[in-house]
Amino acid sequence: MGKGLEIKEALIARKIYEIRGKKVMLSDDLAELYEVETRILNQQVKRNINRFPERYMFKLTKEEYKEILRSQNVILGHGKYSKYPPYAFTEHGILMLSSVLRSV
Repeated sequence: MGKGLEIKEALIARKIYEIRGKKVMLSDDLAELYEVETRILNQQVKRNINRFPERYMFKLTKEEYKEILRSQNVILGHGKYSKYPPYAFTEHGILMLSSVLRSV
């Protein structure tokens, strides 16, 4: 395995959270990984919402989102973090998201 791949895997591993008893990744982080704007990712999810049952994706509460930011010791810079909680995607949700984004 190459050094670059190991680094990328380590970065991805740090973006996996356990929320509501499920391992998930957040829409903001997935947008970055898929190299699309978060708003485009969210648009595609809303247009294909029937492909994302709750076992694939759910919206974080404001409290859950604040806890994640707090756990990362994030100092909220102006405009850097959305005031709206992101979506959380399970492994199956990430696979569906990949499919939806490829169709754009």
